Amino acid sequence: MPLTLASLVHHSALKLTVLAGEDRLDRPVRWAHVSELADPVPWMDGGELLLITALKIDADDPEAMRQYVRRLVRAGVVGLGFAVGVNYERVPEALIGAAGDEGLPLLEVPRRTPFIAITKAVSAAIAADQYRAVTAGFEAQRELTRAALGPDGPAALVARLAAHLDGWAALYDASGAVVAAAPEWAARRAARLGADVERLRERPAPATAVVGTDPAEEGADRVELQSLGSGRRARGVLAVGTGAPLGTAERYAVHSAIALLTLTTERSRALQEAEQRLGAALLRMLLAGEPDHARAVAGDLYGSLLDAPFRVIVAEAVETPADADNAQEGEGEPPVEPLAVLADALETAAGRVAEPLLVVPDGGRLVVLAPDGGAVAAACGEHARAIEARRGTKARPRDRSATAPSCDLVIGLSAPAGPIAAAAAFRQAEQALSVARRRGRVLVEHEEVAAGSVLPLLADDAVRAFADGMLRALREHDATGRGDLVASLRAWLSRHGQWDAAAADLGVHRHTLRYRMRRVEEILGRSLDDPDVRMELWLALKATAASGQE
Repeated sequence: MPLTLASLVHHSALKLTVLAGEDRLDRPVRWAHVSELADPVPWMDGGELLLITALKIDADDPEAMRQYVRRLVRAGVVGLGFAVGVNYERVPEALIGAAGDEGLPLLEVPRRTPFIAITKAVSAAIAADQYRAVTAGFEAQRELTRAALGPDGPAALVARLAAHLDGWAALYDASGAVVAAAPEWAARRAARLGADVERLRERPAPATAVVGTDPAEEGADRVELQSLGSGRRARGVLAVGTGAPLGTAERYAVHSAIALLTLTTERSRALQEAEQRLGAALLRMLLAGEPDHARAVAGDLYGSLLDAPFRVIVAEAVETPADADNAQEGEGEPPVEPLAVLADALETAAGRVAEPLLVVPDGGRLVVLAPDGGAVAAACGEHARAIEARRGTKARPRDRSATAPSCDLVIGLSAPAGPIAAAAAFRQAEQALSVARRRGRVLVEHEEVAAGSVLPLLADDAVRAFADGMLRALREHDATGRGDLVASLRAWLSRHGQWDAAAADLGVHRHTLRYRMRRVEEILGRSLDDPDVRMELWLALKATAASGQE
């Protein structure tokens, strides 16, 4: 318990008498200070018991005492001790009245009690309180360490911390989700701080923030958020809620919890890096067509992943216009790596349901193997939808034009596969990724590509350039007004070379159409009897139509 004025009043050796402010003796005393200055306020920090003999003030002047006491109160002085028998035989009524009006505790100090006795008593009490706080902090550290090393790990540590603080505590993982809270009702309170936690996670670790709930709300408290981890990105966040600012002992407990949780997260990261190296070797074996060797390497860590159909996810980060502007101007914090955010989200989803997961960073990409229909695949879709919602994008079946919004992440998802078909699934994911990039989408599944039309795949600059070059001579011929060769070619190809049907569509005689097709062959120098030529011309016509050139 901190030292208070009441503690000093009850100190039998000091013989202090309360003359004013009896209802405010519970104020903590940070120090006792002697000053005979008429205005000692510039040398006050707040929380002092000021001791005076009124050597340089007129303690009988009511107006002077009102101003003197008012300045002390505004400076945060918690009490005034007046020594009698030195300059005044008793405490002047003017000072008693001013102290009573301002609510400042006024203590009479008898002549036989020297000021040094009071300062020694205050110093000894403060030292004893600090010793108790340090002792309590060490005891809390031992309990928190035992909890962290126990079977429940971080959850038990959070529970012990909440008990020490006489408040609540919550732990958020790298994605911002609440993974542990104590007492049980604290999970609801912690969930309401999602936006504050997200802002803290975007700052380089370590970082801290103090937030408060609505004072009108029942059970309003003061919440401190502390990021965990030693790298640039936070590996988690610890939240503690109390009814008042943390004391010394509570602060020791919180710092111990932060250190233990940081060690836990850093140790977990080292294990994850080792698992990633094993996962990378496993992936190389699968892609090389060696499923038996891959199973032997997988062991208990990844073995269950290969026992059921899985999907291959390939993700790639792409630069957004906002990122490029910030990079050029050098403003703000560096953007959070979207692949790392995706990996955190997928690992969190897998951890919640104990689902096997293989995550392998591959240069500027991320390769993931996840069970088909599991929590990871669902989390991947949710993550993509969140990005599209944030960017205001919609799934677009057409090409990525100059006005199509860019995304900070593109993801390709394969069809379900087994170890034998892992290489094929990887190619499927890469193909879906390529389509997502061209269409300005965040996520494209292989089933969507396979079941859809091939025409959206033609929306590519290289394809459009090819089509334009192939049809340019025909368009230049038509521009002279000497015939409609492009329209005639489209009609003839759409009717599979049926002269009468195509001529009827155009409203011309079939001999006219035959003449036009001979002119097409002459201008292009290619035979329409060749099926490859007919296919290329048809795709060229569709590509130019998709780009709006026709």
